[in-house]
Amino acid sequence: MEKQYQLDFEQYITQGEPEKGRNCIAWQTAIGLQAVDGLKASDVLVDAAKRNIEGELSIDEVRTLINSYYDSKQGRTGNESSEEADKVSINIRNILAAKAFTFSVMEFIGLHGQIFNGIFKHAGTIRTRNITKREWVLDGDTVYYANAEMILKTLEYDFSMERAFNYVGLEPSTLVKHFSRFISNIWQVHPFMEGNTRTTAVFAIKYLSSIGFEVSNDAFFENSWYFRNALVRANYSNVKKGVSLNTEYLEKFFENLLYGKNNPLKNRYLHINAESHLKNLPVNDENLPVNDENLPVNKTCGLILSLLKENPGLTYENIALKIGKTRETVRVNLRKLESLNLIKRVGPDKTGHWEVLAVQES
Repeated sequence: MEKQYQLDFEQYITQGEPEKGRNCIAWQTAIGLQAVDGLKASDVLVDAAKRNIEGELSIDEVRTLINSYYDSKQGRTGNESSEEADKVSINIRNILAAKAFTFSVMEFIGLHGQIFNGIFKHAGTIRTRNITKREWVLDGDTVYYANAEMILKTLEYDFSMERAFNYVGLEPSTLVKHFSRFISNIWQVHPFMEGNTRTTAVFAIKYLSSIGFEVSNDAFFENSWYFRNALVRANYSNVKKGVSLNTEYLEKFFENLLYGKNNPLKNRYLHINAESHLKNLPVNDENLPVNDENLPVNKTCGLILSLLKENPGLTYENIALKIGKTRETVRVNLRKLESLNLIKRVGPDKTGHWEVLAVQES
């Protein structure tokens, strides 16, 4: 994941002003979590966040600025993903900055409503149908999520068991193992149509803070894709393929977060066929955003990169026609390529073009 904003924000954490430091961490985490869904905040939002940290803009003024920015771009294509990233980042920053928290199912559901207010029509609403999601890390297979009719009962059971658990006096390894299983359990329920991982991450941060942990290092905003794929592996079992439920990867993430360990967090090692799959991944790629609900990332993104290399002026519709996919599939994969810094948009949405920065071999 790109660390540009992290480097720019570092000064606020180290310059000895606690309030600015805490605000910076909230912004960093909020912005970084967008990578969970292949999203990237705009430069406009990053600049506004810095001005908020400096005290030049209130959070309401940041929100007004971002709303005005996207209102001025209304009707243009190509800005949907950054708009979601920007507006959700503001919402998450506000949640992380607030001291309020209640350990309850309603708090968990309510967080989804707060995070995606103004973004999803179904914000804060439990899904009413069953869903599946093809995962790159599972070779296109899916985790089995909770039956829509059992969502509330399943969450209430998980929360009741957690409420009865006592963390006091536990060895770090035991604490991390238990916490990892609880967080993976509530994620596996997948109560919402979209935004489950970001909601789970924010809930985890708030919960940890409420029981005395300082969640202030770079685990979430630098490794949010790893966090999601670790959740997937913690909830996937396939006897035929020799794969069982495994919280080991998630435990490494939380060891880094809570105890400052330096476990390497690399997505490619989470793949269920990691040894054979490593041959197809870029040598220098440390944190490849690899989840794709449509197709394995190499195939679709490779086709798009090849087309753009030959003709940078192709539109979403042109690309969709050439690869036989929907415009939405093209949009999702272009968004992913941008987040990986493999392509960038040059010029206005209507008259500009794509610049291929690097080509990933399939």
